[in-house]
Amino acid sequence: MSTEFVCVLGIDLSKNWIDAHLLPDGQAWHVDAEQAKLQAWIQNLPKAIDLVVMEASGGLQNLPAALLAKAGFAVAIVNPSQVRSYAKALGQRAKTDAIDAQVIARFGQEIKPQPRPLPSDDQALLSELLSRRAQLMEEFVAERNRLGTARFKAVRQDVRSHVDWLEKRLEKIDKQIDKLVQQSPMWRANEELLTSVPGVGKGTARLLLGHLPELGRLDRRQIAALVGVAPYARESGRWRGKRFIGGGRAVVRAGLYMAALTASRCNPTLKEF
Repeated sequence: MSTEFVCVLGIDLSKNWIDAHLLPDGQAWHVDAEQAKLQAWIQNLPKAIDLVVMEASGGLQNLPAALLAKAGFAVAIVNPSQVRSYAKALGQRAKTDAIDAQVIARFGQEIKPQPRPLPSDDQALLSELLSRRAQLMEEFVAERNRLGTARFKAVRQDVRSHVDWLEKRLEKIDKQIDKLVQQSPMWRANEELLTSVPGVGKGTARLLLGHLPELGRLDRRQIAALVGVAPYARESGRWRGKRFIGGGRAVVRAGLYMAALTASRCNPTLKEF
């Protein structure tokens, strides 16, 4: 039986503020996205709210979601494409932050997304450190490529100094990640288990620890759907189309792709497969 969410707060996120709409009574708020102002607003929210719904918005959801969860509210973070499809189904063509907040609240009432526990501070820190490392690595690779194409000595020296700086930053962030993982007995055990699979190195293992904490708590079908590696059926009548993968957590899927390439060479079971 699905949960009945009677009182739902929908939140539309922006960089500098949030807009919120409460159903069924129709109260609306426009709040600066500063921590102190968000906390003051949350303290005065009605306690009868059954569910708070917001979209995953590139990290903008992290602070308000954490503050709301800490205050005891159930929070569901949903895929923006689901809300957009829902708005289209409603025929809602007008789009403002206030209207979006109302649509998100209606989505929460009718679709009833299930709230999930938010990650702990350590889990959130590991995920953010891994994301930062990926950003630095992307810049490091780009600068090394530029080093090979620079014609003039002055330019090469400048690029080389930046490459050296990036190397030091990567070393520092690797030490931070290592320290964080080593201080958790559960993460240490899971890392050892993951790296026991030929083709799965420390980098892949920590990617999974940070960005896929559900691993081990969901079955293989649920995990495959969560990552976006479960093929979608494309059938109509007697027609059978090719199946494709997509959606889910792209950063995990990309990491697993590189691990699979390695495993296809060094893991006998996967090599044969």
